[in-house]
This record gives sequence, C-alpha cells and structure tokens, in this order.
Amino acid sequence: MKTLGYYNGEIAELENLSIPVLDRACYFGDGVYDVTYSRNYRVFALKEHIARLFQSAESVQIHPAISQKELCMLLCSLLRRMRTGENRIYIQFSRGSGTRNHAFPSKSKPNLLLMIEPATLRDPYKPMKCITRPDTRFFHCNVKSLNLLPNVLASEAAARTGADECILLRGDTVTECAHSNLFLLKDGKIITHPANEQIYAGTGRAHLMELCRMVGIPVEERTFSLAELKKADEILITSASVLCAPVTELNGVAVGGKAGETVRALQDALLQQFYDETN
Repeated sequence: MKTLGYYNGEIAELENLSIPVLDRACYFGDGVYDVTYSRNYRVFALKEHIARLFQSAESVQIHPAISQKELCMLLCSLLRRMRTGENRIYIQFSRGSGTRNHAFPSKSKPNLLLMIEPATLRDPYKPMKCITRPDTRFFHCNVKSLNLLPNVLASEAAARTGADECILLRGDTVTECAHSNLFLLKDGKIITHPANEQIYAGTGRAHLMELCRMVGIPVEERTFSLAELKKADEILITSASVLCAPVTELNGVAVGGKAGETVRALQDALLQQFYDETN
C-alpha cells in the first residue's frame, strides 16, 4: 500500500478511510496521540512511544481495550503492508463515539486510529530558524492531546516568517516549541524545562538527556528566561522527526554556534542510535 489507515479494524488507503462523525475526536478533540518513524520496516523507540501514548490516555481517563503489547504487534503487522519501510506513524486513541455531550459517554469504547505514510527524518544537521510567541496552551501540556489549535497557530506564524519552529513563552519563561522540545547548552551543561504540566516530555528529549549523562554532560531541568536562551552557547531542538538540530537564528538574530563540536557529537550518536535500532 502507498499509505495505510486503520480504524477499529478497518484498513484502507488514507484517502479512502472514513471516521464516523460521532467520534469524540471530531467535535471535542477528546483523545490522545503519538508519532514515530520507521526505517527498514522497523519502528524507532516503539515501546517508548506506545508507553507514552498509554500514559497520556491514563492521564485523561481513556482506557484502551488493546494492550501495549497487542498494539505493538498490530502496528508492526500493518507496517509490513507498506511499499516502503521508511514511514511516519501516527497513533490515536479517542474516548469513543456518541452524541455530543461534554460528560464521558457511559458505554462507549475508545476508538483506535493508525495512519502510516512514507516519510523520512528531517536532516538533523540542518540548522533551524525559530521565532517566539506567547504560550497560549492549557495546563495539560504533558498530555499529548488532540487539542492542538494553539500549536497550529504558532507553527503557522513560524511558517509565514520563513522559520522552522516556534519557541513558546509563558511570560518570560521559555517552555518548549510548537511541536518539539527545547534545550540550551551553556558552559558545558544542558538545560531544559522541567517535565511538568507545561511541556510534553517527548522521547527525543529523553534520548538526548540519557546520552548527555552517558558522556558526562551535566543535565539540569529548570526554568530559564528568553534572555538566558539568547546567551546560550547552543540552542537545540529535539523531536521524533528531528532527533537533535541546532537553532542558529532566533527572531531574525543569529544565536548559538559556540559549541559546534559538542552538538555534532550528540547528533552523530543519536543518529547512530536510530540506525542501530532500525537496521
């Protein structure tokens, strides 16, 4: 198949797959999701992504009828139907289906949606340009919810200025990006926002932190200001699609570029992890 969509057992090309309008994802965004990538028909960090998906579901009281192991097996079997082994994989649980009512439906079961389409990682060695915007999201950012309107608006603002990503601010405090996690490197130390309700602690974030600890780079989870970010030796972005990319421009002003060897070593190691797991 060129693309693949799966909805509660139904399988079709994405353009031919239908979702009932009474699915609560359609009118409430009442659901959670995760995204990862495959190479050679092997999914990178599959168990980590599935675990994070189930954590998000548990946080909003969605209880899937499928187990984590069963979902992993289903995903791997569906992936084999694709013409190419390099794909982006989207996984979504909605709370279920029913007539529009804010309270949870009493008898509905969660709906499972999978979307697989050809895609490759973004080149992690290509520098990124960023802008900043106020963080107007709610206080459940630790849940990978379907309610992404603020993220969409921030991403569109970046695209209109020719930037690659939008860094979000609560007052003067930097949280994360519209669809990525953010780090600064200063004086040999990696700093990132604490994993609380104001950010989504992605798997890419976890991989970079683990790698830094392995090679002896101190990791500090704390809040930091925009002024501190601008003075960083390097600004780094991580996500499922990026792995680790440096930011070289912020609001039209050059930033970072002072610890290129360290950044390259981290990029090389993370990319090798991806290759090793997907060979």
